Amino acid sequence: MLEKIKLQKYLSQAWICSRRKAEEYIEKWLVKVNGEVAHIWQRVDSKVDKIELSTKEIKKQEKLVYYKINKPRWIVTTCANSKLWEQNIIDIVDIKQRVFPIGRLDKDTTWLLILTNDWRLTNYLIHPRYEHEKEYIVETFGPISDEALEKMRKWVYILDSYKTKPCKIKRLSKGKYSIILTEWKNRQIRRMAEAVWKKVKKLKRIRIENIELWKLQSGQYRHLSRQELKELFKRIGLDDNI
Repeated sequence: MLEKIKLQKYLSQAWICSRRKAEEYIEKWLVKVNGEVAHIWQRVDSKVDKIELSTKEIKKQEKLVYYKINKPRWIVTTCANSKLWEQNIIDIVDIKQRVFPIGRLDKDTTWLLILTNDWRLTNYLIHPRYEHEKEYIVETFGPISDEALEKMRKWVYILDSYKTKPCKIKRLSKGKYSIILTEWKNRQIRRMAEAVWKKVKKLKRIRIENIELWKLQSGQYRHLSRQELKELFKRIGLDDNI
């Protein structure tokens, strides 16, 4: 007996789009099954049927996997080395599936990083319009004044003319802070500190939405739990295909 699933779910599991977006494509007659225009209620078997979106064949991908890792210092967050003496994030993990990091991070800091082969999740977490929370623990050379912290909370100019969005900042000690951002600009926290004439001494990302670093040591990684994934998918409004 053939195992068939809804066409919308098939497109979603192939990392093409969400189920809602798949329905839009089907309604616009952009999806074909075995050469015929697809219908919204249609079910397909990935082993038998040929599914096309705008004439491009869509094949179901391998099992989706999700890991979190505490990125060590001096590790490059790409899948390919730009210099022979550099190690990238893939060099230090032993994962069967071909995964990639969500976003790029400074090589000279330690961070919570998510590794996955799910392009949809990547898009939801890095696209600026979704404004997902990222929390950092920051230490500076010398304390930042309360006045300067308030300025950073509201906005500062970085990258010459970019005005940062409001963020949450809590002083943890004289020169240590928790900073929660909802945007993701290159070296943003370092540049925000520089905007109030301070330099960052230590920087660690400890949370992405509900995914927390917890007790992972530098270089350690593990699967995201089912509960972590379900909560994350719920928060970002992504179909739960796990």
